[in-house]
Amino acid sequence: MTELLTERSARIVAARKLTRRAGRDAAGLFLAEGRQAVSEALATAPDGVSEVFATEPAAAAHSDLLAGAPVPVRLVTGKAAAGLSETVTPQGLVAVCALRDVAPATLVGTPPRLSVALAGLNDPGNAGTVLRTADACGAGAVVFGAGSADPYGGKAVRSSAGSLFHVDVVRGAPLEELLPVLRAAGVTVLAADGGGEVELPGLVADGRLAGPVLWLFGNEARGVPAELAALADARVRIPMRGRAESLNLAAAAAICLYTTQLAQGAG
Repeated sequence: MTELLTERSARIVAARKLTRRAGRDAAGLFLAEGRQAVSEALATAPDGVSEVFATEPAAAAHSDLLAGAPVPVRLVTGKAAAGLSETVTPQGLVAVCALRDVAPATLVGTPPRLSVALAGLNDPGNAGTVLRTADACGAGAVVFGAGSADPYGGKAVRSSAGSLFHVDVVRGAPLEELLPVLRAAGVTVLAADGGGEVELPGLVADGRLAGPVLWLFGNEARGVPAELAALADARVRIPMRGRAESLNLAAAAAICLYTTQLAQGAG
């Protein structure tokens, strides 16, 4: 760590392109910022990390993490680090990582006991939060349907708090084709819907959460598209005893996934 890279250095210029989805897809790489993300990347997928950029203060603050890093650690100026960050206050620690996409077919051969599919989810913060929640509840995969937010964007990566490196990620999957195949493979597909005909506790009582389950969540404002909900085994609502009009997507996902985790653990 001798050369101090500036915002004009070729490596920084190339890495800055990864702040845009087109740049990430073209290079097959993304940026993971902050200690939690960098730590999980190095611990869980070290072969997928090509290098780490750190400002001098960040390198000193995280010397315990960087001292044993199996990849090059390059010192950068504060301005260079700011160019790689999408936050108001950059953390000064960024890893360049390989995209972690897996093919949709991997879900069919050996379906995870719990998985998630997102249809038209727009907010990258929600994307990361759902990833984190899915990981916490033991899900094996999160499927980002066509038109959903990119889980490799800066906000999504930060919101996932490292969970992006713990679950399989499927992007751009044609859900109208994938859902019937998963059902044929023995997966119960459930669409979260505030107007659903089945209440969540009823699924626990009748044992439908005991086997492999995929939860389908939709757009924050419009919910699951009707044509996709029609492909599910059931449209499920969360009963609310108070006067709230609805739950936000992240909260609904947490309730559905945690309930499923409990039911599968008891089964």
